Amino acid sequence: MNVPPALDPRRWWADAVTADRLLLAAKTAVAAALAWYLAPYVPWAQSEYSYYAPLGVLVSMYPTVARSASSGVQAVVGLGIGIGLGLASLAVVGLGVPRIAAVAAVILIGVLLAGVRALGVGRDWVAIAGLFVLLLGGADPDGYSVSYLVTMAFGVVVGVIVNLVVVPPLRVKRADDRLAELRDALAASLRSIADSLAGHSFDPDAADEAEARLRGTLADVREEVELADESRRYNPRGRRLQAPRDLGWRRLDALTGTADATRELSAALAGLTSGPSVDAKLPADARRVLSEAITTVAHLVETPPDPVGTADQLHAAEEALTTFTDRLRALEAHDEPLDAWAAAVSLRRVIAACGPFSDPDADTGAH
Repeated sequence: MNVPPALDPRRWWADAVTADRLLLAAKTAVAAALAWYLAPYVPWAQSEYSYYAPLGVLVSMYPTVARSASSGVQAVVGLGIGIGLGLASLAVVGLGVPRIAAVAAVILIGVLLAGVRALGVGRDWVAIAGLFVLLLGGADPDGYSVSYLVTMAFGVVVGVIVNLVVVPPLRVKRADDRLAELRDALAASLRSIADSLAGHSFDPDAADEAEARLRGTLADVREEVELADESRRYNPRGRRLQAPRDLGWRRLDALTGTADATRELSAALAGLTSGPSVDAKLPADARRVLSEAITTVAHLVETPPDPVGTADQLHAAEEALTTFTDRLRALEAHDEPLDAWAAAVSLRRVIAACGPFSDPDADTGAH
């Protein structure tokens, strides 16, 4: 029986015990314990509500320092709005409105405010904070509200500081590795297309399956690049990196363009090789030249973004493509297949996507 990946316990375990997750868990545990220990000394907060400090740590601990800070601030803002909503509901109850009606009103307004995207993660706390103040405020709602907000804010500060001071997370290396994997996968896909074309065995269905896998990989890599870029913000470790901050995005854009062009190339070759009269659409020698051009472009794609190496491969790819287009022009005008020219355009797009990495004046080298 095949278990879906999302339900596979081995996948859960693999996701839970990564080095980054273990470090984050350890830092969160230490920060929560420290916040709970120090909470009784926080001014304007009653010590009996110290348990809110570890909760503040939890809402502020994220894989990057920038997200920890922004999420922590958003949570405190959401709490503040919710507390204000709870105090307003208590005032309404004091005027004689039934408490059950006040509960319903707090939930109604809190859920509506949770739709405000600007609150970020804080929107999830509006209704919760309002309900807590209404139901747990007791005889001293003001004291409870201040303690709740201040203690949570203290926990957020502790969480952000611990995340910043203790091995601040930096995801650049992981993003670089995923970009390299995507680059190699795209090159392998192009090489497979070239081999199948040369062997008269191009399979559009197999190409579509490979392209679907590449789309999934591309989405994962985009998330890694976003985390890597975010992890460099406010991170002292990020300042020591020599690579420009936007290099990951530039590499991703190039690989995204390559993936799009590869999909268009597959579509063109599907039309070019369909039916029994393949040689009539494109002579065997022209198919061989196209296969060689695709192989050369695959070498360009798999070349790391270094100006010297990329420039050599770029020149070779342009020559191979020119050889193919010259062969197409040599055909009789009525024999020129449009799909073959579409394939040439797709290869040109790949070359253009890789071109910026051959510029010696651009800081595009992988460090």
